[in-house]
Amino acid sequence: VQLQASGGGPVQPGGSLRLSCAASGRTLTNYNMGWFRQAPGKEREFVAAFMWSGEITFYADSVKGRFTISRDSAKNTVYLQMIGLKPEDTAVYSCAAGRTWYSGNHWANTLDYWGKGTLVTVSS
Repeated sequence: VQLQASGGGPVQPGGSLRLSCAASGRTLTNYNMGWFRQAPGKEREFVAAFMWSGEITFYADSVKGRFTISRDSAKNTVYLQMIGLKPEDTAVYSCAAGRTWYSGNHWANTLDYWGKGTLVTVSS
């Protein structure tokens, strides 16, 4: 599976963006998907997860109520809708895919495929 994240860019505080993670090479139908971000000088952190079984979602506390992860199976794409953006949301956002169920902080280490990230800059 090859993943490509897109949709990042500059946005003002309070604004919105929708990130896309397009997959090629294999259908995402049976994969669990995650969005992660890494801000300058900080470690990578979990943002959101979408479990293909039951379409169950998980979110980091810092983005709950503001970010929504979803999947369009027909387009083989996963989205991250972001509203109410804050300067602390500034980061490179990456998507990942794997077969394991979301398991918290170490889940990222279990994922099989990672896409190149897209930069989101929240600033006035």
